[in-house]
Amino acid sequence: MTEEILSFVGAKDCVLADRNFCTARILFGIARGKAFFVIRQHKTNVAWKGQGKVRRVGKDDRGRWIDEQTVVLTDTKSGETLTARRITIHLDKPTKDGETQLHILTNLPAEDADALKVASLYADRWTIETAFQHLTEDLRCEINTLGYPKAALFGFCVALLASNVVSLVKAGLRAAHGKHFVEEELSMYYLTLEAAQVSAGMRIAIEEKHWDIFRTMSVDEFASTLVELAEHLKTHKYTKHKRGPKNPQPKKISGKKLKHLSTAKLLAQRRNA
Repeated sequence: MTEEILSFVGAKDCVLADRNFCTARILFGIARGKAFFVIRQHKTNVAWKGQGKVRRVGKDDRGRWIDEQTVVLTDTKSGETLTARRITIHLDKPTKDGETQLHILTNLPAEDADALKVASLYADRWTIETAFQHLTEDLRCEINTLGYPKAALFGFCVALLASNVVSLVKAGLRAAHGKHFVEEELSMYYLTLEAAQVSAGMRIAIEEKHWDIFRTMSVDEFASTLVELAEHLKTHKYTKHKRGPKNPQPKKISGKKLKHLSTAKLLAQRRNA
């Protein structure tokens, strides 16, 4: 499995991954291929030793403190060593596992990506998981009924293609209405619902020849047109409807005066009486 992963990594690529991929074979394999990694550190999978003191770098975009330390990684099987950087993110709230810090290992040169940039890169990794959530919930990439594997794969690929189209639309909306609207207010449900309901009518109302103009546009012309169209969007129609705070659960009043007893326990008490 590791060799298959490394076969997809080319020189100067940068691999972002969770701690499940933090193994000596993967880290050293990426480095041997003249590529780079930004991977969350696993507690036991990789032997390491700090070099010098931990340096406080500053705060990231979310206001979290960031530390950095030079470390030496060791492949215990081959004895090979690798100098890397260990970036520590101090979390505002503990994770579900009770962790208050995230440690990230990287071999990116400091002049190309400082500690704050590395922390930002790893934070962007969560957008990948969010994308898979959109693929599942909004673009329905999974076939509900049991289907042939090739059919399921085809359906998933179609959803990936649709996701790329949605990403392009979101880029236009981001340019027209700002990053906050797209990341915090835009409803993916209403956006994909609009596309599903309106596209069929557009194919009927607008003849195919009228779409040819988009084929001859340059990238810059198409991007400008997309932003211009996005500026006419009525944002209130595609805004999330966030639910209010949950009401506190009422205190249980049953069982205070009259305790519940099972039928079997009552019968046993009567037999023993």
